[in-house]
Amino acid sequence: VDHEHCSKERSASLDLLLRFQRLLVSKLYPGDCVGQVPNTYSPDLLGVGSLLKKYTALLCTHIGDILPVATSIASTSHRHFAEVSRVVDGDLTGILLPELVVSVVLLLSKNAGLMQEAGAIPLLAGLLEHLDRFNHLAPGKERDDNEDLAWPGIMGSFFTGQSCRNNEEVTLIRKADLENHNKDGGFWTVIDGKVYDIKDFQTQSLTGSSIL
Repeated sequence: VDHEHCSKERSASLDLLLRFQRLLVSKLYPGDCVGQVPNTYSPDLLGVGSLLKKYTALLCTHIGDILPVATSIASTSHRHFAEVSRVVDGDLTGILLPELVVSVVLLLSKNAGLMQEAGAIPLLAGLLEHLDRFNHLAPGKERDDNEDLAWPGIMGSFFTGQSCRNNEEVTLIRKADLENHNKDGGFWTVIDGKVYDIKDFQTQSLTGSSIL
């Protein structure tokens, strides 16, 4: 019911873009490239990677145009910020971008070489400044900043070329800590030995908590 309700609220074009985005990610997910010689990929796989880069570039261009305007209006008052956030949440920024970022992180953890060949990640990194400016307008952001977990892992190692294990500030989380956190209403999950907090994504996901 929730899925049908959300689909009705979205425009047909936005829903089509979301399906297209998921199709690109599914084509790049391991299974198509298992058994390949390192750093060598089939032309079809490289073609999908190139298409993902073009798609990401168009998406980032749109979001890069929208966010400065949104930030300017939202800075007027808390009420303006709430209204603008509601609009942005229903736009490409709130629907396509969060899922794309999560998908890219997963793809990067499975096949960093292919994602480097595709070249989509630096395009997403170009949005960080715009997103940061908008998020800093949020009421209570000082409290949220203090509560944020530091994740020096996948994205940082992509740009620096260093393993996150070389970072002395990596926090080690025991299995018991994770289980206790989730019993208290949190939603931490482990992927390839790294802990991710997907609580916020849980409320936006159309797949339901059981699949997550």
